[in-house]
Amino acid sequence: MTAPPVLDPPVEQVPATGAPVDRAATVDAPARGVPDRRPATADRDGAAAPAWRRWRWTSRRKDLTVYGIFLLAALWVTNQIWVDPAGRVASLYSSDPAQVQFFLAHSVRVVLHGEFPFFTDQFNYPDGVNLMANTAVLALGIPMVPVTLLFGPAVSFVVLVTLGLSGTAAAWYHVFSRHLVRRRLAAAVGAWFCGFSPAMLSHANWHPNIISQFLLPFIVWRVMVLTRSTRPVRDGALLALLVTAQAFINEEILLFTALACGVFLTAMVVQRPALWSVAWRPLAKGLPVCTLLAGSLLAYPLYIQFAGPMAYHGLSDAVRDYGNDIAAFFAPGSPTFGGNERANVNLAPNYSEENAFFGWSLSLLAVGIVVWLRREVLVRALAATGFFFAVLSLGERVSWWDRNLFTGPWDLLVRLPLLDAVVPTRFALITSVVIGMLLALAVQRAWTLRGAEWRHAKTVTVAALVLALLPIVPMPLKVTSRPPVPAFITADRWRQYVGPDQTLVPVPVPSMGNTHGMRWAASTNLDFKIPGGYFLAPRNGNTGDPGRFGGRPSGIGELLDEVATTGRSPKLNDRQRRRCLDELRHWNAAVLVLPVGHQHAEPLRRTVEQLVGPAKRELDVWVWDVRPLTARTA
Repeated sequence: MTAPPVLDPPVEQVPATGAPVDRAATVDAPARGVPDRRPATADRDGAAAPAWRRWRWTSRRKDLTVYGIFLLAALWVTNQIWVDPAGRVASLYSSDPAQVQFFLAHSVRVVLHGEFPFFTDQFNYPDGVNLMANTAVLALGIPMVPVTLLFGPAVSFVVLVTLGLSGTAAAWYHVFSRHLVRRRLAAAVGAWFCGFSPAMLSHANWHPNIISQFLLPFIVWRVMVLTRSTRPVRDGALLALLVTAQAFINEEILLFTALACGVFLTAMVVQRPALWSVAWRPLAKGLPVCTLLAGSLLAYPLYIQFAGPMAYHGLSDAVRDYGNDIAAFFAPGSPTFGGNERANVNLAPNYSEENAFFGWSLSLLAVGIVVWLRREVLVRALAATGFFFAVLSLGERVSWWDRNLFTGPWDLLVRLPLLDAVVPTRFALITSVVIGMLLALAVQRAWTLRGAEWRHAKTVTVAALVLALLPIVPMPLKVTSRPPVPAFITADRWRQYVGPDQTLVPVPVPSMGNTHGMRWAASTNLDFKIPGGYFLAPRNGNTGDPGRFGGRPSGIGELLDEVATTGRSPKLNDRQRRRCLDELRHWNAAVLVLPVGHQHAEPLRRTVEQLVGPAKRELDVWVWDVRPLTARTA
């Protein structure tokens, strides 16, 4: 089988003979015309060479060095969290880390207790949560079960972030160095940007499922291989296995990849119609095989996602119109050397969605590369693909410095099936990969020039890369401390109160803005159930409705959340007490738990005491045993 022409690096010509030569295979060869017959272990005078002179910089060692650099860079980015994974979190904080840790703990229960992987009622009890519709990262969580068991889900979280960054860069380097360019330096530069772009650093704060893109290079490669395959059935089956695995990491990124491959191949065929005459036969055989096999493997999980309990159709209005401001493409990202959080306000929906932010210098360099290499079909196809997804990432309303200009093309697509569950700003992740490929191609071209222009091109390329990439050099994620899991939980004192079908109710009740209770449950590998939580579910708990964050509206949840936010304890009437007691019965609550060290512990304690009576202190929490009030027979 031969790789398709769109990913084959050009074979260079030796000026003197015109014969093809593979420079990757000759980088370690002696100077042309001067055969080296000395033993590998001998110096020029025939004496044994020192050990450092006998070292051979083999291709494998070069690859390992590049992989090591990527890993060190990822550790540099996450080093502040590694100091205390359980007590620190990125300061650009949302509720996502606690949610991911909850999902990692769920993977432990899947492996050890055989629990159903695609749905759980361990939170949002008794309605439960559709995990297939919530990116439960099973393909990441299940392999991490040993780490989660030994060190806890907080450690597993930072391990996934570290490996997500470095693994994505390493995977792109592997594919680039073997199928796009011949120079490893060129592959390393392009892969570096794919793994450590501002968008990847932004998502590293919260979204290990989004930055774990290490399967995508191989999916793209196998799609391209399929266009020239002599064994399309086998290659279609291999592609199906990769697609299935990626579906259990992040379906949205998988959809982006499929769309990007389609746009790229279309751009290639438009320029070279003859390519279609070669590609259509293997594609006509391989893609149905891929669809059939992947569809069979994913049929039941997708049924649960779209038609199972607590399924929803379409994203919450809160995120559906997330789009990039045009100015975001010319500003450096917040977690970079030249970034400024205040300067980026209103250029992205939030700090976890800085999906563009290439900076002026890199944006101009990308355009310059396209102009320089415009005669290459591959470069023109990449440019069309990157521009297409950059435009889609602007969302439904195109804006410049937070000023709406006109309606964007995404407005025509947002209601289509599958696309109605996409966050449009993330389309710029495809543009990031395209820029990485353009950087690799530019370095390859500069390093393979010969003659008088060689030194000049090399100098200009290095200077341009430094100017473009220095402002977006990754910096360590800023961190903040978070409250420890109470000793009442870690010491298992909760077990004397909570039975198998009862809930422990953290105060305030877990929600999008209060996820500490989810961390409590995750620290026990979900040995107890909790009401509420942070997740996507149909509005009002009605399966099939549009999605929203959180479950059914909760009176007691909203009440305690307001007290936790304002620090003021309201005077409650009998109607409010009855409603709250009904909700506790609906949750089958066994005990309410309030950490003594909570910022507004006193007003929260007074509020809960109005509902269910006096509290009792145990270790570092206030406890209300409500079993006599909520028992099924009460």
